[in-house]
Amino acid sequence: MSRVLAVCGMPGSGKGEFAQVFMEAGIPVRSMGDMVREEVARRDLEVVPEVFGQVASDLRREFGEDVLAVRLTAAVDELLNTHPLVLIDGLRGTAEYSVFKSTWGERFQSVAIHTDKDIRFERMMARGRSEDGGIATFEARDEREKGWGLEDLIDDADVLVENNDDLVQFQNQIRTWLATLI
Repeated sequence: MSRVLAVCGMPGSGKGEFAQVFMEAGIPVRSMGDMVREEVARRDLEVVPEVFGQVASDLRREFGEDVLAVRLTAAVDELLNTHPLVLIDGLRGTAEYSVFKSTWGERFQSVAIHTDKDIRFERMMARGRSEDGGIATFEARDEREKGWGLEDLIDDADVLVENNDDLVQFQNQIRTWLATLI
């Protein structure tokens, strides 16, 4: 039976590193953040930290809180035809969760990554993505994503992963857990 996992966590918690472990294992990954980055490019907007959050909010306001999830389900369904497991990177809102749960039912699980706030900020500053910005952008992103229901998703996740140690330990933890799934 095919399954879909969606990973959530506050900005800088390690969702991308989590997804990287899955990709290295040959499991297809679809990123909700990539969908926003593609929309920014499609709109030919300046690539500055504030733009990504604004576009994500605009999409949700214009098309509904579940817009990214609705747009993503067909692509994931296509992957499920040839893969027993697919990961969605970047679940951020309860409306998105509802779409995924109603689409895949018991075949769907959410995974939350918890990382202390100070560690998340340090990691974001080190990775240097165009959407990261400084402390004010970090705080604004946290608040925006909390507003979409991210804290509830983390609290209610099927699986909770702690990520407050080094990268190698986190990757090994995910590889070990992944081995139990496949």
